[in-house]
Parts: sequence; C-alpha cells; structure tokens
Amino acid sequence: MAKRDYYDVLGIKRGASSDDVKRSYRKLAMQYHPDRNPGNKEAEEKFKEINEAYEVLSNDEKRRRYDQFGHAGVGTSAASDGGNPFAGRDMSDIFSAFGDIFGGTQFEESFGGRTRQRQRSQGVPGSDLKIKLKLTLEEIATGVEKTLKIKKQIKCETCGGSGSKTKQYDVCPTCQGTGEVRQVSRTMFGQFVSVSTCPTCQGEGRIIKDKCATCQGEGRVQGEVTIKVNIPAGVAEGNYIPLRGQGNAGVRGGSAGDLLVVIEEAPHQYFTRKEDDILYNLFVGFPDAALGVKVDVPTLDGRETIDIPAGTQAGKTIRLQGKGIPHLNGYGNGDEIVRVNIHIPTKLSASERELLKQLQKSENISPNKNGKNFFDKAKDIFG
Repeated sequence: MAKRDYYDVLGIKRGASSDDVKRSYRKLAMQYHPDRNPGNKEAEEKFKEINEAYEVLSNDEKRRRYDQFGHAGVGTSAASDGGNPFAGRDMSDIFSAFGDIFGGTQFEESFGGRTRQRQRSQGVPGSDLKIKLKLTLEEIATGVEKTLKIKKQIKCETCGGSGSKTKQYDVCPTCQGTGEVRQVSRTMFGQFVSVSTCPTCQGEGRIIKDKCATCQGEGRVQGEVTIKVNIPAGVAEGNYIPLRGQGNAGVRGGSAGDLLVVIEEAPHQYFTRKEDDILYNLFVGFPDAALGVKVDVPTLDGRETIDIPAGTQAGKTIRLQGKGIPHLNGYGNGDEIVRVNIHIPTKLSASERELLKQLQKSENISPNKNGKNFFDKAKDIFG
C-alpha cells in the first residue's frame, strides 16, 4: 500500500513551521498512543505512522530531502525497521517530545538515562560516503534503477564485527566502564566538570582481550559491495539520493554511515536543460524560414514533426508542451522549447551567388522604412 503524504499524516500544510509540526505531533500522539487505546490495532498503526512522519518532518535535513524527493528522498524509514516507530532515532528526542504527555523529566529520568547507558557499548559509528552517478537526460526523464559497486569498510566476517577473537573483554581501566572521562576544574567561581569520550576505549567502556587477526580489533575490513538504487524521474544535477546504513561500517559494531548518491547530468547531443524544460536549437535555411516548412525534431521519446510558419524570424521559439522533464515529486512534465536559428551558408556555387546578387538588388530584401526585412519580403518574392 502506498505511503501517505507525511504532511497529511500530521494534518499540516507544507509550509508549516517546526513549532506547528511538533504541536500537531504531540496532539496526535496523545490521541493515538497505545496506552490510551489498549488492544486497538488501528490506533497502534496510526501511532506508528504519526511517529514515522514526525521523524522526517522534525529534522530539517530529512524534511528538505522529503520535500524534494518524496518518500524516496528519505530512504528506508520506520517501515524498514520492523515497524518500530522509534528505530534509528535519538531516544532523547522522543522523551522530550512526550515529556508533557507523560510527566516531563520524571519520564525522561526513568527511561532516558538507561537508554544512554546502553548506547555506550555500541562502538564507533561509521562515516558517510558520497559517490557521483552520471545519468543521461533520457534516464532522468523516465527514472532508472542503477547497480553500483562501492568500495567501503564492511563488517569483518571473521569476528562478526566485534573486533575480538574470543568475544572476551576487560573493563576499561581509564574510565572504569563508563565510557566517559570527567575532569574537575576549581576556580574562584566554583567547581566545573567537563565530560569527554574516553580516549582509551572510544566510549565503549571495555577493552578487547585478544584482537581479531583479520581486522586488528576494528571489527571491519576494506571490501566491495554491490547495491541497487532507484533514481526517481525528474532529478537534477546536484540532487542526491540518501541510502541509510549503506556507508562505511562502524568500528566494533557501531552503526554504519549513510551513502549519498549525488546526481550528475551527462551532456546531451541535442538538448540543454533549464529546470524542467529542455532547449533544442533548430537550424533552417532562410528560404524555409521565409516560405515555411515542416521539419522533424528530436524529443526525449522519439521524433516529432513541427510546422515552421512562413516568415519565421531567427530566435523564434516553438514550445512542445509536456515533452520536457517530469516535475520531481509532483505532476506533469516540463516542455521542450525549440529555438529557430537561420543557417547562413559559407560556401556558394556560382548560380547560388548570382541568385543572391539578384535578390540583393531588390528593395524588398533589405529592411526599409516600414520595418519589413528580408524574410517578410522573401515570402512575396517566392510565392
């Protein structure tokens, strides 16, 4: 079943402020929370949908990507995390959002502290990766699935990503298992405590007894993977597709980074893109421009015959509606704009040169006081 628009889920407009997003979320979360609707599966699903929408619209970067690409722009979401509406989110954000519903700091202290404690032993997160993907205008116009080979850090199969040969650990002697180092400074204004990640265990609170020989205790190795990415129709140069969890693997079980696929447009033989319109330069001879002619022009889905009216001037444009690039995350297409250019020959035969000299003598060829030029008069001369 197709996903609903996140703005519709929260009952807000696309231009809604962050405060409006949060206000609507809290109201709906309170209404559909499972504790208030025990045994109500419909309310439970609604609650998951509300949290999924809030996860995206409350984050400026995710919201920007969603506005630009729709659901494809935010990659895998709560739907791919087993239906868990809180998967992949900083739990402290959730406690803050539900603070006024379930009792504020007491709720956060009861659950939030334990959550942060558990997160200490999850290793060091992997870094994001960015790759460039060059597409033709034809691929951009239809959307395309691409298979990519990526060199990156992947989980060590020997140790399962733990970095340990025997899965045995010692408590870190520097931080005593807390994963943090505290430094106390005393000044005339009082005592100040600064907290930083333990440099010995990188915040894990433990030390590996015997490192894996394959990854040297990192829990990851250099490798190559093949992934498929769906590119929606209408993307543009500089747009990017985020693939969550497809970046470098984390150290010793840390979460993987993201992969950002940055779009590049390959130069086209015929067209130049301007937003969702495409421009095509058509060259015709001046007799055809003066008398009118039917010509075939290329489009992104084949060729099309257009009329060049008699007396057409250089620079005139003819618009082929709907023959451009699809509007991203919207409906309809841009147009193809055909710009007419007059071809002036650089080499003439003797007979052609003589004919032009005869035309040159005519007062009807050059512009006159009435503003009529060659093409206005040539129509009269030739027909």
